[in-house]
Amino acid sequence: MFLSELAIGQKAIVLQAPDGLPVKLFEMGCMPGEEIELVFAAPFADPMCFRVQGTLISMRRALAALIPITAPDVG
Repeated sequence: MFLSELAIGQKAIVLQAPDGLPVKLFEMGCMPGEEIELVFAAPFADPMCFRVQGTLISMRRALAALIPITAPDVG
């Protein structure tokens, strides 16, 4: 499953960071092992707003589609 597939309010654990992930997302806490939650998706689902480490971050669906996740209880 990938980050772009989350439903609003759903939480997941980031599995790994792809090579093309912008450094800025690492700086904001989007790192492997971190819990992430989809808070809001704009019309047509782009961009998407996530909460990670208490910070809201926004990213395009295409970028979120590159980040593999797992359910929080599997993690």
